[in-house]
Amino acid sequence: MLRGRRLAFDFGDVRIGVAASDPDGIFASPRDFLANDENLEFNLSALIADVEPIYIVLGLPLHLHGGSSAKSDSVQSFAGQLRSAYSGDIYFVDERLSTVSAAKALRESGKDARASRSLIDSAAAADILESALMAEKSQGAPSKSKYEG
Repeated sequence: MLRGRRLAFDFGDVRIGVAASDPDGIFASPRDFLANDENLEFNLSALIADVEPIYIVLGLPLHLHGGSSAKSDSVQSFAGQLRSAYSGDIYFVDERLSTVSAAKALRESGKDARASRSLIDSAAAADILESALMAEKSQGAPSKSKYEG
């Protein structure tokens, strides 16, 4: 595995969950979410400059049967927005049920669902990044689905 930090996003209409790996790609840690507002472009640029990722992973929401969803189009559009701030590789990772899994894990740790809404998005991004790290370790790449825009 290449040495360097990785960055993952769980795109949402209101909040965008964020997670980053350690330089060795061993674990993924949730970070503060980004508000999906008029400051998003500036905040993305600042985050990318801070983390200096070797690649970025986006959760791609698919239907349970595997087909794309309306939300998939929003994620594709967000990938285009990322491209203006980042010239490296951007990958998509199937994120079906990542938010459900993150919410369940937070509940099991004793967190109230309403109080932890802001944590769920970044916990989901950490799940997405963990999937990418496992794929990178076993297949040499975080995903077979790469953004080409």
